[in-house]
Amino acid sequence: MKRVVIFLKIKDIFIAIILFSTATKLLLPVSSFAQELSFRAGASTANITPTLGDGIAGGWMPLPLATHIHDELHARSLVLDDGKVRLVIMVVDNVELPREVFDAAKRLITQETSIPKERIMMSSTHTHSSTWAGHEINPPEPSLSIRNHSIGQYPKPLDDYQRFVVRRMADGVRIALNNLEPARIGWGAGTIPQHVFNRRWKLKTAVNNPFGVPERVQMNPGIANPNLLEPAGPIDPEVSFLSVQSLKGNPIAVLANYSLHYVGGVPQGHISADYFALFADQLKQLLKADRQQTPFVGIMSNGTEGDINNINFRGPSSTYPPYAKMELVAKDVAQEVFRVYQSINHQEWVPLRAAEMELTLETRRPDAQILSWAENTLKKEKSDHPLEKVFAERTIQMIQWPQKIDVILQTFRIGDLGIAGIPFEVFAETGLEIKNKSPFKKSFTIGLANGGYGYLPTPEQHQLGGYETWLSVNKVEKEASRMIVA
Repeated sequence: MKRVVIFLKIKDIFIAIILFSTATKLLLPVSSFAQELSFRAGASTANITPTLGDGIAGGWMPLPLATHIHDELHARSLVLDDGKVRLVIMVVDNVELPREVFDAAKRLITQETSIPKERIMMSSTHTHSSTWAGHEINPPEPSLSIRNHSIGQYPKPLDDYQRFVVRRMADGVRIALNNLEPARIGWGAGTIPQHVFNRRWKLKTAVNNPFGVPERVQMNPGIANPNLLEPAGPIDPEVSFLSVQSLKGNPIAVLANYSLHYVGGVPQGHISADYFALFADQLKQLLKADRQQTPFVGIMSNGTEGDINNINFRGPSSTYPPYAKMELVAKDVAQEVFRVYQSINHQEWVPLRAAEMELTLETRRPDAQILSWAENTLKKEKSDHPLEKVFAERTIQMIQWPQKIDVILQTFRIGDLGIAGIPFEVFAETGLEIKNKSPFKKSFTIGLANGGYGYLPTPEQHQLGGYETWLSVNKVEKEASRMIVA
């Protein structure tokens, strides 16, 4: 498919015409040659577990060092082939891989398999207990820096762990190709509302953010906080999934999608793939697929979870032993997928299509006033907010950011199923809007796909404020979510 590039200041009507042309190609009817073609699928896992002693990402500096591997990290791959088109979907156990890591892996995969990069969709799970594989712009003193959600200045050389991950990602696709066999495919969705809560809350009384600005919305405000008014946005309780099985009915793979940030409950120093991997293990047991000659591959992708976690701030408070809560979430989600799985129709052939484009977005820039605040803040002996100096450092770093970035937007068509890939932590309301406007009978969105550029609040959420909207945590222009939905 021809690649489409949209630049920032193009008129809306021109954007609509270009996108309609792309969507028309995606929605071509199933042609008569379908009966002559065979559908095949293959899946694999490739181990990307780091060495002990590396820093674990997902929090504030200084990064805790890995002292124990609770469960291995993987790149999980699914290859679909309709006889004409091959699609690759890969989900990697990492907090947020930058675009240059994905791009390097795609180049290697294309070189070794001839699959075009436009037909390869890759994403991160956003586990907060993986080794960091991103980039930092001129990191300041470690005690004041946040490792998450940085924008790299490309091209930048990959480090040793990034090169290792790239090689294993490419290996994973080759193994999945080796496992290709005639297959049937189906999809469905269930509902798991009990484990997703909007973590952004409107407050009765405003609180100051690190920049000294009062806000009426707070992220993770504390359980049973008397200042809570109501959640600032919706949740998406749906768990969507795609299933492929052999012609004999043996499960090959299940790719699921659930809009939950992560679960956590991991002791310091532990490497873990979080509930994403536990879901795969639970589903394998439910499907009785743990003794197959070609191993079953369960895959959980992260949906539109930028403002969603699994903490009920209305209370009551509850505590869990390490790993217990993620096991509960994984079990419930796997059981719901298994319940729906038993009634879905697996088809022997469906058409596959792919569309990709690049969208140019402006990055947010600190003005003279905010830069003056940052410089003065770093000179202060006593802080007015525990994160004040952290965000002062980050604000000054932003001077070096590129003024514009190109982000990949990608869509796969699998029969009447549509899968969108967006390189941000997308808010649930945006995911719901995409589902509502999708031309497909069933759709879901994979977040942190083909890159990672931080949070993607809607313009309305920007007006409310809160962590996800803060300068440097949110990196791109405030209308970006609307442009991406279009």
